Amino acid sequence: MQMVLHIPKQRPLDRFDLLAAAASAVVSLCLDERVGEGGEWHDDFVAWMDARIRKVARRARGAQWEAVQGVPGVTVTVGDAQARAFVPGRVGAVDPRVKKLQIGGTELPPGTTRSVIPPHPVLWIDPRLEMTVGKSAAQVGHASMLLAAALPFDTVAQWADAGYPVVVAEADAEQWDRLCRAVDDGRAVAVHDAGFTEVAPGARTVIAEWDQTQWDQTHRGQA
Repeated sequence: MQMVLHIPKQRPLDRFDLLAAAASAVVSLCLDERVGEGGEWHDDFVAWMDARIRKVARRARGAQWEAVQGVPGVTVTVGDAQARAFVPGRVGAVDPRVKKLQIGGTELPPGTTRSVIPPHPVLWIDPRLEMTVGKSAAQVGHASMLLAAALPFDTVAQWADAGYPVVVAEADAEQWDRLCRAVDDGRAVAVHDAGFTEVAPGARTVIAEWDQTQWDQTHRGQA
């Protein structure tokens, strides 16, 4: 799956807003009705899901950003930040408007510290891994997919009605230890990286956590 992050040259963006837009764009596309049986995106999406799932984040600005809006996908805006996830396909079949965009050059200043806003899910990043914005965008995209798969249908439907909002934040060491315990207890979901770029294979990069009250309510009786 190709992703494009809108990073204007002159206008600074908040890193966490951009990552939240990327995560919401990915889950929005994955659960779009056009992905369903008989939908125009169904075959390409199923082929991707049956193969090795990878995401590549690129950057665009100005006319480049406007051009990729014509490539099938979903754009999400969070604050001043925008990201677009595209219908996945074979590496050799990437639309030229996307393929020509740079994969590097996605760095941004540190983001503003986020407060957790229930009932939105929170995607916690391990800052000790020092991932680039592009790598982080792919990882939060994985996390939003995993979270959607872990939650009951009714909860996902409510999330969809709200536009799949998420909060992206960095966890300190104490928070990360708590989150890892929550994953081990089945109260959160973690992304384990394949290790192709930037981090070691198997590293936990992002942990997705729903508001604990909501998580307990939606998972009650499922054991």
